[in-house]
Amino acid sequence: MIDQICKLSRDAGVAIMAVYNKEQLIDIEIKKDNSPVTAADLAAHRIIKSGLESMTPDIPLLSEEDPPAWNTRRNWSRYWLVDPLDGTKEFLHRNGEFTVNIALIEQGEAVMGVVYAPVLDVLYLADRGKAWKEEGGRRCEIGVSDAHPPLVVISRSHSDDELKDYLQQLGEHQTIAVGSSLKFCLVAEGKAQLYPRFGPTNIWDTAAGHAIAVAAGAQIRDWQGKPLQYTPRESFLNPGFRVSLF
Repeated sequence: MIDQICKLSRDAGVAIMAVYNKEQLIDIEIKKDNSPVTAADLAAHRIIKSGLESMTPDIPLLSEEDPPAWNTRRNWSRYWLVDPLDGTKEFLHRNGEFTVNIALIEQGEAVMGVVYAPVLDVLYLADRGKAWKEEGGRRCEIGVSDAHPPLVVISRSHSDDELKDYLQQLGEHQTIAVGSSLKFCLVAEGKAQLYPRFGPTNIWDTAAGHAIAVAAGAQIRDWQGKPLQYTPRESFLNPGFRVSLF
């Protein structure tokens, strides 16, 4: 099934790029949470929804662009968790750092994940406890890697005082700012060693990258030391967390 999910993410990427390559990005709306949504988000959502319903009609879908009501999903033990276009701000800024995120959740854990960056034509995937990167027609297994000083990956679009204070206390390190769920993937492939997050994220922002990072050997815990998990709850918000090697 993982290969079918990879193809589906690439199909969604084609639809996104059809909008991205226009001279002007139009049809931008602002949702209730003040986040932007574009024609590309909605086109990718429709492709993924149709593909998953055909492929796995018995597994329900939670997509950022069509989240079911709490009463509908409260007892789900297995479901797809999707962000059709993660990094809409990066999309609007045309920096290429946006992704298609598809994850399978079982008993609160992200057990399968695909992250595809259409502009970069790079795809990360995880299934059955292993993680890979596809680039230039090749699929290679990836894993975390230690380094001194560590490279800390931070959000390109979100910064806050808690993060600044944390980095000041961290000791010797380097930082790189990256958009979307690519931050998880940089840790997963050993290019970065730490991704601390204090600002708000939603579960669809993190699930696919979470699956990949954990399969590559990383740990993802909230600031109380508990594993980040995806058991249905009324709020879509995650607690703050860190992705690290230890």
